[in-house]
Amino acid sequence: MQPIDVVVLTKNSEHLLGKCLASVYENVPVKNLIIVDGFSTDRTLKIINETSEAHGNVEVLKVNGSRARAREKGIQQVSTDWFMFVDSDVILGRDWFRKAEKNVKSDVGAVWGVNIDVIPNMKAKRVLKLQSLIARQCFSLRGGMHDTLIRREAVDGIRIPEQLHAYEDAYIINWIKKKGYKTVIGDDVYCLHFKPPTNWSLQNGVSQAIVEFRCGLVYSHMYEYMFFYPVFMFHWFIQLSLQGAKGLLSSQRGPQMVG
Repeated sequence: MQPIDVVVLTKNSEHLLGKCLASVYENVPVKNLIIVDGFSTDRTLKIINETSEAHGNVEVLKVNGSRARAREKGIQQVSTDWFMFVDSDVILGRDWFRKAEKNVKSDVGAVWGVNIDVIPNMKAKRVLKLQSLIARQCFSLRGGMHDTLIRREAVDGIRIPEQLHAYEDAYIINWIKKKGYKTVIGDDVYCLHFKPPTNWSLQNGVSQAIVEFRCGLVYSHMYEYMFFYPVFMFHWFIQLSLQGAKGLLSSQRGPQMVG
C-alpha cells in the first residue's frame, strides 16, 4: 500500500500530542498529516509547528464546532485511497500499519486497532486483557475512531449530523457498512489510550455520559446501545476504581508505556 493521509483531531492536546505524533511517523507511512484543530489555547499549536518543521508534510485546519464537523472536514482533505484517523491522546502500537495492512481485503472498508485505556502506573496483565476484551466488545457495538484505517471510497459523500459530539464514530462505521463494506478489528493492532488528567474524576465521567446521551437522542441508533451501556459503565468504573486505588486522582506523573 502507498503512503496514506493521517487525520488527527486536536484541542488543547499538549499532554500527549508530541508522543502521539511521534508514534504516527514511526509506525505509519505518512503522505500528509492533516491536523484538525479546535482553536487550541495551550501548547498544541507549538507542538504541531515543531512536527511540521521536522517532517514538512503537515496541514492544519481550524474548525470550530463538534467532533462530527471536525471529522467530516478532515475526510474532505484526504487525497489517498486509504487514510487513518488517529486520536491525539493515543500512542500507536509497534508496526501498527504493517499489521493493519494484512487485514485489507476488497470487501473491507475499515480496520480498527484495539484501544487500550491506560490506567496510570497500572501494569497488571489481567487488567490489560480485560481492557482489550471490553474495547473489542465496545467496537462491535458502536464503533470507534481512536486508530482506524479507512477506505476513502467507503466514506465518500458522508454527511455527519453536526450535533454529534459523540457517536460520530458510530455514524461513520454504520455509513461504511451501508456502503457494503466490512469493518474489522485488526490482528495484534492496537493503541494505548492515555486520557487527559482531567478525565480521571467522577464529575467528568458523569459529564461525558450526559454528552453521549444527548448525542444519542440525535443519533437514531441510540436504542441499540442503551441495552449495552452497563458494559460501558462497568469498563469506566474499573478504570476509575483502579486508578483511585493507586492514589492518582489528584496527581498524575504522565504517560508510561505498559509492559
